[in-house]
Amino acid sequence: MKRHTVQRQIVLNALKNLCKHPSIEEIYAVIHGEHPSISKTTVYRNLRQLTADGLIRQVLLPDGLERYDGQIYRHYHFRCKNCGVIFDVEIEYLSSINNEVMIKYGFHVDDHDVVFLGICLNCSDKKNIYGGKA
Repeated sequence: MKRHTVQRQIVLNALKNLCKHPSIEEIYAVIHGEHPSISKTTVYRNLRQLTADGLIRQVLLPDGLERYDGQIYRHYHFRCKNCGVIFDVEIEYLSSINNEVMIKYGFHVDDHDVVFLGICLNCSDKKNIYGGKA
């Protein structure tokens, strides 16, 4: 674990205040507004280090866009294909999947990520209200 710096704390605070799985760009925009001397490279480097130190989690999405989560407990996510919002899915973390993969393929699995894709309730309601069009 690297030493704790002021920049690292600023990045961590920005992420925790944004709450909803922000991208690097979103985190940087908040930080740049309050601390214009902090570069995007510094934000990126600190996000990587905070992830490596286990203080935040990176959310891996199918579209490749990096998102970050201040909630470090193991959990799953849902991404709406219509509006793009990402929600935490509060169901039991299925650690047994790791063992199943190990038994079937011989891989040593430390962790797994699951992102459910679909249409959120808000977008689903809009489609129903407007006759099937969002």
